Amino acid sequence: MWPMVFDPFRELQDIERRIGAVLQANKPVQKVEAFTPAVNEKADEKGYYLEIDLPGVKKEDIEIAVNDGVLTISGERKLKKEENGPNYTRIESFFGRFERAFKLPNDADLDNIEAKYEDGVLKIFIPKKQKPAGKRIEVK
Repeated sequence: MWPMVFDPFRELQDIERRIGAVLQANKPVQKVEAFTPAVNEKADEKGYYLEIDLPGVKKEDIEIAVNDGVLTISGERKLKKEENGPNYTRIESFFGRFERAFKLPNDADLDNIEAKYEDGVLKIFIPKKQKPAGKRIEVK
């Protein structure tokens, strides 16, 4: 596969979330949490495939860009404002902005990347460049 861009703050965010949950166990959650979507990757002779789990994210809140050989998927899962009465004190879902970045291999066809979003899963297909057919050179 291809190397993933390293996110050194991901583990720290997870630790902060866990500590915050312990300290705030009996208090209403007021901080909006960020989340890091899970990604499945695979490759075959045709290209590279990504499946990104984005439950609760609307299609219009997803951005996909390619810049300098890096594919970036970003967006936002928005917190729904719901009132369930005076006993509503806990939110366990993650909300906020997210971003995942992937260094694309040299044989990736950047002009023909396809993306499809269905049932909370973003599927991206990155085709491999077709190798040009050999050419015979005439000797003069």
